[in-house]
Amino acid sequence: MPVNGKITRTVNTSSQQRNAPIPTDDNAAVEQAIEYCRVYHNGRSLPGHYSYGAAIAQVARISEQEGPGTSFVWLALEEPTAEQMKVVAGHFEVHELIVEDAVEAHQRPKVERYGDQLFIVVRSVNYQDLDYIDDGRQMISTGEIQMLVGKNFIITIRHHSPSSGLAHRLDHDTQLCARGPAALAWAVADDHVARYGWIADQLGEEVDSLEEEVFTPNSRFNIEQIYTFKREILEMRHAIAPLVPALRQLAEGHKDLMSKKLRSYFRDALDNHLIVTDRIAGYDERLTALIDAGVAKITMQQNQDMRTISALVGMAAVPTLIAGIYGMNFEHMPELSYSFGYPLVLLLMVVIVAFLAWWFRKNEWL
Repeated sequence: MPVNGKITRTVNTSSQQRNAPIPTDDNAAVEQAIEYCRVYHNGRSLPGHYSYGAAIAQVARISEQEGPGTSFVWLALEEPTAEQMKVVAGHFEVHELIVEDAVEAHQRPKVERYGDQLFIVVRSVNYQDLDYIDDGRQMISTGEIQMLVGKNFIITIRHHSPSSGLAHRLDHDTQLCARGPAALAWAVADDHVARYGWIADQLGEEVDSLEEEVFTPNSRFNIEQIYTFKREILEMRHAIAPLVPALRQLAEGHKDLMSKKLRSYFRDALDNHLIVTDRIAGYDERLTALIDAGVAKITMQQNQDMRTISALVGMAAVPTLIAGIYGMNFEHMPELSYSFGYPLVLLLMVVIVAFLAWWFRKNEWL
């Protein structure tokens, strides 16, 4: 159904519609895709190495002893195959539609609900300084992180996205982790929004540098570099802009799955993200104006070059004309009999050329 202008799929996740449980001896099939598996209890990451099967069992034991909501599993996967994802889905009772989406990269940022589970997609953005992309590599490259959030687990799936080290930083924020898996989903989304802001700062410096280069008098700039930079800005804009309705949905909807406090966290992330998207849109507009100004400057420089060439041709034409006249083989040319005819003609050439040079320079043709 539509939520805040965004279509959200809501699916009944009864046991008949979920994948059948998969035996725990399939752990080896998934091991290569697992980045880490953690168990959180009262906001603290329990020590030790857990397989996802052991983690699920540990959370079940804690829930029996202390009640639900005090512990959960964080399973981090990196580019799992469809077979690996099906095994994981069987253990966590993940809906089959999520399995299909989880193995497909290059999805738009979105939020989809399947019963009591949320499937969240966020695009990651990586930045490389403009000075190091002369070989044709991209300044902006994008990846993707998907989050499947249940009542007692969160599964994060990275596609072409570098690890941010967020899990280690969260070890020092027990208050946040105590709020459950949805709080970790916010932490991941907020971490990406902060990364967007840092990249926007770097891109802003590049735009300022290009503007200074274009508008500096007598500067030689590369218009193709500006086109390339604009293309990179557009790639980032297309990657992060769709996250706005997704964050708004998390900030205003799903009240039965998230507390008011947690929704306020998503609202803060949304506000920060809107600032970044506005900045990126502003960079795009500035680059459009910069391209127009650059083309106009190139045209003016070409016109100036043509005037300079025309002035030089005109100055060369005068002595050529005089030399051509006196080079004609006629017998009756009175000037040929003058004793000072030759130096006078040379002097005439110099005077006329000097006058033309003065006149062209006065009119800024030279």
